[in-house]
This record gives sequence, C-alpha cells and structure tokens, in this order.
Amino acid sequence: MRKGELTHQAILERAVQLASRVGLQGLSIGGLAEELNLSKSGLFAHFKSKTELQVQVLQAATDVFTERVIRPALARPRGEPRVRALFEGWLAWDRNKLLDGGCIFVAAATELDDAEGPARDALVQSQRDWLDCLAQAARIAVAEGHFRKDVDVEQFAHDEYAAMLGYHHAQRLMRDPKAEARAQRAFEALLAAARNPTH
Repeated sequence: MRKGELTHQAILERAVQLASRVGLQGLSIGGLAEELNLSKSGLFAHFKSKTELQVQVLQAATDVFTERVIRPALARPRGEPRVRALFEGWLAWDRNKLLDGGCIFVAAATELDDAEGPARDALVQSQRDWLDCLAQAARIAVAEGHFRKDVDVEQFAHDEYAAMLGYHHAQRLMRDPKAEARAQRAFEALLAAARNPTH
C-alpha cells in the first residue's frame, strides 16, 4: 500500500482499530506505520508526535461514536424514547464489535486516569460531553413529562453511565453471559425510578 493510497481519515480509522487492540499508550507512529506498511517519516508528516496521534485517534473515535450512537438516538422522539435509544446505542457500540479490542474510551480511561497531558484532556472532554448528552436527554424527558420534575438529571446520567461501565467490565473482563441482561435490568430500574407516574 503506497502513501498516496491512504488519506489522513483512512489512516486514523486504522489507528483507532489498532489503539483498541494495543491501547492508547501502546499506539505509536512506528507501530501504525508497520500496520499500514508505510514509512515512519510518511506518518510523522501526518501526526508530528505520539501525543498528537493519540489526540487525533480519540477525536476520530469520538466522531465514530457520535455517528453510530448519538445521531441515531437524536432522531428518536424526545423524552424517554431518546433516553432509551442512547443506552441501547451504547450497548450496540460494544456488542457489535465495531472496534476490534472493544470500547476505546473505557480502555483509555484505565490507561490515562492517572496521567496528565493532551490525550487525557481529550478523553476527559469526550466523556464530559457524553455525560452532558445523557443528562440533556433526561432533562428533555422531564420537560416532556415522561420523568418526574424532581429528577436530578446529572445523577441520572451518572447512574446510566455507571450501568454502561458495569456492563463493559462484566462482558469483556468477566465474560459474564448475563452481562447485557443485568445492564438492561439496571437501566430499566433507573427509568422506573425516574418515570412520572401520572404520564
């Protein structure tokens, strides 16, 4: 494969897949060059440093997540249907094995939680944006009358996020065959606690 045959976006797509297998810290310009059968100097022209490569990989993964999970959910009716679509989209993101090594954000969180620098900052921002998205969906469900007016939407987002992370841990590390069913039950309990009984 020659340099000219790969666009920057195509390189990033392969880099995201590689990072999901070897980890963000294991990702390097040299390793990516080998994966793509390109020269290190050719890739260096695209990324300049390992840190820049990591940041761009996280942004590319965020863009894919937005297209695969968030945009389809936003097309669903406002309120509880959209809240449910976001959760189901996140489960599908992992279940459908879109990335060879599983969810890159969960893996990167473990790698970068005690680190400092641009890669950690990019990951934190992407996860804050995701939590904000979940909270906003819950806020709209309150406005639509689907959820009670006194629901703490930030707490709802936190608990939904925790159920997702619990699923990932149970599914990928523990290989629990009931992981998805347990996550679904946790989410249904969360919805039941938030739901407006008069709606």
